[in-house]
Amino acid sequence: MSGLLAASRLIDSVSRIMGKLSEYMVLFCCLISAGNAIVRYAFNYSSNGWLEIQWYLFAFVVMLGASHALRNNEHVRVDLIYGAVSDKAKIWIDIFGLIVFLIPVCIFLTWLCWPFFTLSYQQGEISGNAGGLIRWPVKLILVAGFALLSLQGVSELIKRIAALTGHLKIDLTYEKPLQ
Repeated sequence: MSGLLAASRLIDSVSRIMGKLSEYMVLFCCLISAGNAIVRYAFNYSSNGWLEIQWYLFAFVVMLGASHALRNNEHVRVDLIYGAVSDKAKIWIDIFGLIVFLIPVCIFLTWLCWPFFTLSYQQGEISGNAGGLIRWPVKLILVAGFALLSLQGVSELIKRIAALTGHLKIDLTYEKPLQ
């Protein structure tokens, strides 16, 4: 179990780094958006490239920040039952969700996105907009995001099993979103 927990910590550290990068990408996206608006209204100039880079940064934030949200237990969950059961039942619900839903779906989506990316890369696909950017980097972000979310799912599964066997104490507090 100690080897699996070490692998889990490694995956967690990668997700933490990607989460921190995602936080900075939000800032860059806001700065680019503000700069683009200022240039458009002050100088009557606009660039599709600058608009598309905002789209790329948003993809980076969502796809690579998802594993960070899962690691921090800040992901969306159906809490009709989850909030009213014991910690052991919560662990079993998490294990079921990870094995049946999250990990298989993310692996499948990684697999589906790979040819989407490789074709774009091989063809040197460029945006159809004037001044647009190359497309393969944002398609690679799809592959990387789903792959990292799959890995983070495995890390969470390891931690849940370790908690069930008494090898690890995990915090299962979940705060329902304010409505």
